[in-house]
Amino acid sequence: MQTSTTAKNTLDGFMEAQKIFQQGKKYYDALKAVHDVVKGGVKVKKSIELVAEISEIYVRNFQSMLADPNFTPDELSAISFGYAKLMSESSDVLQDLKNVVNITGMSLTDAERLAIIDNAYRNLLNYRNLVNYYTRKNISVSYLRAKKKNDTDRVLALYGSADERYW
Repeated sequence: MQTSTTAKNTLDGFMEAQKIFQQGKKYYDALKAVHDVVKGGVKVKKSIELVAEISEIYVRNFQSMLADPNFTPDELSAISFGYAKLMSESSDVLQDLKNVVNITGMSLTDAERLAIIDNAYRNLLNYRNLVNYYTRKNISVSYLRAKKKNDTDRVLALYGSADERYW
């Protein structure tokens, strides 16, 4: 009789341990899901900030380029077109991101949503880097032209102090 009582107690103990394990696993899975959603939310916020940064780079630098005598009106028009294209592309990525974040008719799992959010963030980071590169290349054209005229001080002053220059 004692053997069956011991076996029953062992089985009951195992069942209780299994129940606690399942509860802990359920809690951990829920916590992980919340963490992933929060992580996705952070990426969405960073993505929106990247679009704002892209816009700021464009506005600040193109405004300086308008005052730069080393660019012709046709060149400024072409530069503006290039910026507009990059802005349009980054806005499209942001629109795609908006469609994923706002749960509409799209039936996606959280993992699929997070993958799309990560991809959008990487694309926007790439566009931000492209806008920086495009800006640096345009400024370098002006700098080289100013160097030929022996007028680099004006270009250096126009595009920021030594601390502000990133090109």
